Amino acid sequence: KMNKDAQMRATINQKLIETGERERLKDLLRAKLIECGWKDQLKAHCKDVIKEKGLEHVTVDDLVAEITPKGRALVPDSVKKELLQRIRTFLAQHANL
Repeated sequence: KMNKDAQMRATINQKLIETGERERLKDLLRAKLIECGWKDQLKAHCKDVIKEKGLEHVTVDDLVAEITPKGRALVPDSVKKELLQRIRTFLAQHANL
């Protein structure tokens, strides 16, 4: 049986999907990450990793494992805050969850 937090997360996620808000948030995040240069920074990091290890020695899984922590760390706080605010607003409008 799922604990209460996991249940609540699942319910919220379902509501985000049903209303189309999840897609809008993903689009917003994508646009903000391009705008702040995050995508370019990550692309450059990928190229560095490939150069360092050699193309024939790098799998997609290796690359994902290598860049994921850096990718998360590079997301600007302002972007995180904006997304969080959008989610809070969404939850306030759907308080009957």
